[in-house]
Amino acid sequence: MYKLTIEDHAYACQPDETVLETLLREEINIPYACKKGTCHSCMVRSLDALPPEAAQAGLKNTLKKQNYFLACLCRPEQDMIVKLPDQSEFYTEGKVVANEMLNRNTLLLIIAFKDAFEFNAGQYVNLQRPDGLTRSYSIANTPKESNTVEFHIRRLPNGRFSEWLHDEIKVGDSIAVSEPRGHCFYLPERRDQGILLVGTGTGLAPLAGILTDALAHGHSGPIYLFHGSREVEDLYRIDEMRQLSKEHENFHYIPCISGHHVPEEFSCGRVNEVALASLNDLKGWRVFLCGHPEMVNQMKKMTFLKGAASADIYADAFLSTPA
Repeated sequence: MYKLTIEDHAYACQPDETVLETLLREEINIPYACKKGTCHSCMVRSLDALPPEAAQAGLKNTLKKQNYFLACLCRPEQDMIVKLPDQSEFYTEGKVVANEMLNRNTLLLIIAFKDAFEFNAGQYVNLQRPDGLTRSYSIANTPKESNTVEFHIRRLPNGRFSEWLHDEIKVGDSIAVSEPRGHCFYLPERRDQGILLVGTGTGLAPLAGILTDALAHGHSGPIYLFHGSREVEDLYRIDEMRQLSKEHENFHYIPCISGHHVPEEFSCGRVNEVALASLNDLKGWRVFLCGHPEMVNQMKKMTFLKGAASADIYADAFLSTPA
């Protein structure tokens, strides 16, 4: 019999029980459906012990690294501290050290922390205003000694949070930042594997972090970054990406414009269409998709049909919250 600790409460998991069965017996509120490891509804996280291998069957490697597991498949092999998906978040106070414009509607926001803030490039956090209003934003940089996180934040029409960040937040102000979330990040394995990065607008933020992380780890396989928008003025960091492509022979940067005016050195068309037309076979590739939900959903399907394994397709769709 092993002990399961959730917040300040301990529960005894009987030898013939899974974690899910124990929690249901104790009347703990946890989502579940199939009880066979298929739907992933009961995915939880171990905060200390490494989950049994069988309990992580079918999960992406980035989830396994963070000790996520399926409660319905887990028969504990030791005591575990478990975090449920609906538990309240822990917030850390950070200080704004930079806010400047990347283009006509995208803000570069950099937040510094007094203590260590651990994350993986490409994950996202929740930012919270003093009044409790909260929004999710992807991290654009990699962990480094300066202990900062970087965000690219687009001004949304009537967006209460984005307009507050654009118009009111100042260097020196404090802001609450949640612990990092998400499984859309690079792992230094299979370094000769092809990597496809496709994003629209501020979808470049997590992709830039993933790209930088992959290059820093010496990834030797081909890396293609397709970044798209309707007009050139809504793209950013074009020169920086082009310089990276000169410094790294395996990195290819393709900025895409879907509007009527397409200058030289830009690809004409929607970013997903350009990417799919450029790469015929994605078997064995790792795929990262960030940006407009319609593009992300279409690309998940199309890259799978072009050979990418579903376990190697990582996606974050950007959703707007109504005013």
